[in-house]
Amino acid sequence: MPIRLSRARFERLVEEALASIPEPLRQRMDNVEIVIETWPTEDHLEAAGLEPDDWLFGLYEGTPLIERGITVDPLLPDKITIFQGPLQEVCSSEDEIRQEVRTTVIHEIAHHFGIDEDRLAELGYD
Repeated sequence: MPIRLSRARFERLVEEALASIPEPLRQRMDNVEIVIETWPTEDHLEAAGLEPDDWLFGLYEGTPLIERGITVDPLLPDKITIFQGPLQEVCSSEDEIRQEVRTTVIHEIAHHFGIDEDRLAELGYD
């Protein structure tokens, strides 16, 4: 049975996941907005290359650090969106959703640093 969490509890799980990121990496995320949405939109799914019936737990939108010029910061922040609804649907306990949220947050942050899907799968974050 899917787990149901309040928005505040889910936000705390995302905050815990972010706090688990080593400080040197967090310092390199000063222009990244972390957003929580209930469900992905069609635009989110399309941006991720997914079909309407696919699950999307998180989405990174921006320019990875390794693709940026050295001297110019982007005007707008990069954005990481974590989707509460799909994560709740596939998890049946708070421990399970805590782990899945952490995996999703790490996965999306890795994209910010330029790590692609293939490498994430090799590292166990697919």
